[in-house]
Amino acid sequence: MGNMETVDLYLHNVEQVVTCASRGPKRGKAMAETGVIERGAVVVKDGRILAVGPAAQLDGTFTSERVIDCTGRSICPGFVDAHTHTIFGGDRAAEFELRIKGASYLEIMAAGGGIVSTVRHTRAASVDELARSATARLDEMLALGTTTVEIKTGYGLSASDELKMLRVIEGLDRDHPCDIVPTFLGAHTVPSEFEGDAEAYTRCVVDEILPEAAAWYRTSRFAERGVPMYVDVFCEDHAFDLEQSRRVLEAGIEAGFKAKMHVDQFNSFGGVSMALELGAASVDHLDVTGHGEIEMLGGSDTIAVPLPAVNFNLGMTDYADARAMMDAGAAVALATDLNPGS
Repeated sequence: MGNMETVDLYLHNVEQVVTCASRGPKRGKAMAETGVIERGAVVVKDGRILAVGPAAQLDGTFTSERVIDCTGRSICPGFVDAHTHTIFGGDRAAEFELRIKGASYLEIMAAGGGIVSTVRHTRAASVDELARSATARLDEMLALGTTTVEIKTGYGLSASDELKMLRVIEGLDRDHPCDIVPTFLGAHTVPSEFEGDAEAYTRCVVDEILPEAAAWYRTSRFAERGVPMYVDVFCEDHAFDLEQSRRVLEAGIEAGFKAKMHVDQFNSFGGVSMALELGAASVDHLDVTGHGEIEMLGGSDTIAVPLPAVNFNLGMTDYADARAMMDAGAAVALATDLNPGS
């Protein structure tokens, strides 16, 4: 048998190892190819997967004090949740009754509920309070198989409170088993102190809040390890129009962030086209995206991220046409949009 390499963990007799092997994001029909290895084995050393393959090939090649017989079980990669608002104070349970009575998301938002309600609670909460509640959510996500989580700011909407959220994000990445990816969403909605003046708040984000977030990132544990920072914006009625969204994203890109975008959740006015022009990493929601922009997505490197649980929870009838996106050749990923309201 020759010399066998000693490893930390050897999982063998796995009924199915789902590798999802690919050189990049899968597109179209390739998304159905999950890279299943029947009767496989997985070898782990120094916290990394060293080898994956048929057990018949790997048995006898490695030795370990920790061997797990996975007969009757499968192994798959951890889920990546690419769109969450995991950190927030308070709750919006009262809005559930309003939705049952027929109020729409935008109507609740225009009446002072929705995001601005969560902003009030998040501003009032301490770093420790936000960290404790977010940790409990991450614990549940991890138990259900999610191992990487994108977490946005966006419930602070002032320099001090957005930085508070970023500190919580960094602490979660340090203390929790889940891998965390940070996103700056200072342009989530217009806070109460700027009510009715999205233009003034856009200037505040671009000139004041975002530069402080960029300075924070440069000395963060994320920058030290090469984990990218993202900038996001909610391009929608009662939030930010196309031109304001462009300015926020361009400022973030200039600061070294990668771009993401909440777009086409309720209304479509060219946000997908703009995001593709800016080379956005992803466009999220896409519930009312038209055929033309779906075709453009198919020819781009931008990931389409439908969030169907939101539509279900809000009682919406329009869902992102993920099938059309896949048929157009787009790379499609699902995410939860974990948040207190939808």
